[in-house]
Amino acid sequence: MKELDLSPKAEWKSRFRASNVMWAKIATRNPARGLVCTNRDGVYQLYGWDIASEALHRLTDAPAGVVGGLLSADGEWVYYLRDAGGNEIGHFVRVPFAGGEAQDITPDMPLYASFSMVGSDDGRALAFLTAGPEGFKAWVQLEGAAPRSLYQCKTLVNGLTLSADGSLLVVATTERSGSLDASLLAFDTTSGAQVAELWDGEGSSTVMTGFSPIEGDQRVLATSSRSGYLRPLIWNPRTGERVDLTIDAIPGDVTPWTFAPDAKSIVLSQFYQATQKLFRYDVAGSSASALQHPSGVVGGFFGGDFTPEGDLLVTLEDSTSPARLVLLDGQTGAFKRELIAAGAVPAGRRWRSISFTGALNQTVQGWVATPEGEGPFPMILHPHGGPTWAMPEMYDAEAQTWLEHGIAFMTINYHGSTSFGKDFEKSLWHNLGNYEVEDVAAAYHWAVENKIAMPDSVIKNGASYGGYLTLQSVGKAPTLWAGGIAEIAIADWGTMYEDQAETLRGYQRALFGGTPDETPELTRSASPITYAEAVRAPVMVLQGSNDTRCPPRQMRLYEERLKALDKPIQIHWFEAGHGSRASEEQIGLMEKRLAFAYAVLG
Repeated sequence: MKELDLSPKAEWKSRFRASNVMWAKIATRNPARGLVCTNRDGVYQLYGWDIASEALHRLTDAPAGVVGGLLSADGEWVYYLRDAGGNEIGHFVRVPFAGGEAQDITPDMPLYASFSMVGSDDGRALAFLTAGPEGFKAWVQLEGAAPRSLYQCKTLVNGLTLSADGSLLVVATTERSGSLDASLLAFDTTSGAQVAELWDGEGSSTVMTGFSPIEGDQRVLATSSRSGYLRPLIWNPRTGERVDLTIDAIPGDVTPWTFAPDAKSIVLSQFYQATQKLFRYDVAGSSASALQHPSGVVGGFFGGDFTPEGDLLVTLEDSTSPARLVLLDGQTGAFKRELIAAGAVPAGRRWRSISFTGALNQTVQGWVATPEGEGPFPMILHPHGGPTWAMPEMYDAEAQTWLEHGIAFMTINYHGSTSFGKDFEKSLWHNLGNYEVEDVAAAYHWAVENKIAMPDSVIKNGASYGGYLTLQSVGKAPTLWAGGIAEIAIADWGTMYEDQAETLRGYQRALFGGTPDETPELTRSASPITYAEAVRAPVMVLQGSNDTRCPPRQMRLYEERLKALDKPIQIHWFEAGHGSRASEEQIGLMEKRLAFAYAVLG
C-alpha cells in the first residue's frame, strides 16, 4: 500500500472532480436544442444545450443534484422532479429552456414519488407516474388539459411510453404477475379505454422502450423474456400485430434502443455476460448487422438516440475514462466526433473479465484490476447495486483510487444480476441474501487462490444492494473480512419497508413476494440485523440522511444493535438521498473509506 494522501490537492481527487456526461437528449421538434445531465460544475444538474454553438447553460441548482429530466418536443421547456434534499419525493416542475422560475405542473396533488415522465414526439401529450398511499398511478396530460389518471394499481409499475402523436400510452405493470415480471397495457389517451395487453404468460416479462417516431405509426419496441433472455419485438397495440425480431445468431439479452428517424431500422443493444455490442436491424429485410463502434460502455445507463441526420448520439466510457458525449455513424457505428468532452483524469488500470464457480455450482463473472507490482495485494471486493443490474467495464473513480493506493479491486455479477439469463436473475427472487453471499465468499476464495488478494486483507465494500451484501456478508461469512464498508445500505428489510417511498415498497413486495408481514421468515433471514451477533470485522457505514430507498431509521437500529453487542461500527451521515451527486462530497466519502481501510489493514 502506498502512503495515504488526504491533502486538498491529492492527485486521486481529480478523478472525482473530472466532469462526465450522464446522458443527453435532443428535442424531437427542435433539433437545435438539447438537454444534458452532467456534473461539470461539481454536482449533477440539468443543462440546456445549444447544439450549434455547443454551449451549455445550467437550468437546475439543487444542492443534492438532479439526474432525471425531460425536454419538451419544441425545446421550450425542461421537466424534472423537484424533491427535498434528494429524497425523491416531490412534484414535477418545468423551467423555460432559457432559464427561469420553476412552475409546478401538479400543484393540487399531494407529494408523490416518481421515476418516470415521457412526452410525445409531437409535443401534444405528457405522461408521468406517481406513487403514494393509493399505489401507482399513470397520468396523461393532453395539450390544454389538466392531468388525468388512466391507470392505477397497487403493484409495481416499471415505466411508460407515448406514441409519437400522443394517442397511445403503454404502461409496463406487474399487476398480473405480482412479481417483477411485467405485462404491457396500452390505453387510448383521449377516451382512457384500454386498447390491448401484451403478456407472454407466467414467468415471462415484457417491457417496452419506445414508439416509432412517425406520427400515426402505432408500433412500439419491446422485449420479452419468454426465451430465458430479453429478446426484441415490435408490437402494434391497435392491430394486435407482433413481430419478434430475427436475431437467432445474437446470444443473450438484446434490447431495442430506438427506431431510426424513418422507422426503417432499429438500434439493438446486446448485453451478454456483462459485455455490450450494438447492432443495426433492418426491419424490411429482417436482418441485423454489427456496428463497428468504439470499445467500452456505449450509452451507459440510458441508451442512445438517433439525430435527425441519422447519426447516433451516445455516451462512451471504459474503466479508465469517464463518460463523454460522442457522435457515431448511424450506418456503421464508426466514431465521428466528440460533442462534449469528459474531464481529464490520471492514467488508470484496466479491468479484466474473470469467472469462477459460485452458488449452485454455476459460473459467476466478475472484473478484476490490480495495482502495479506483484501480488497478492490488499483487496476491495465490491459487488454492484441493484440487484437487477450487471456491472460492465465502466468508469469508477472509486475503483481507480483504490488501485492508485496499491489495493486490488474486484467486482462481481452475483446471482440476481442481469445479462446471464432469466434463471440466473430470478434465482434470488423470494430467496434474498443467500446465493449472493455464497458468490461473494467464492469470489474471496478465488482471489486468494489466484494470489490477487492477501487472505487477511480483504475488505467487503458496496453501495445500495452492494452495501446490503456487505452487511449480510460480514454477518453470514464473518471470518473472511478485514473490514466492511457499507454505503446507502439495507440493514433491516422490515423496518425499511415501513419508511420507504411507495416506488421502492412496490419493488420490495415484488422481490419478496409480499409485504414483510406476509413474508416474515424471509424478511428476517434476509436482514443483516439478524446476524449482528456473528459480526467480527469492524464496519463503517456511509448513509444519506434523506434517503427514501434505504431510509435512516433501519440503519440506526443496526448501529444500536452492534454497539449493544460491543461490535466495532462507525456511521457517517451525509446530506443527500440515495448516494451523493456532488463531487466534493464524494471526495469526502472517499477520504473516509481510505482512512478506514488503512486503519483496519495496518
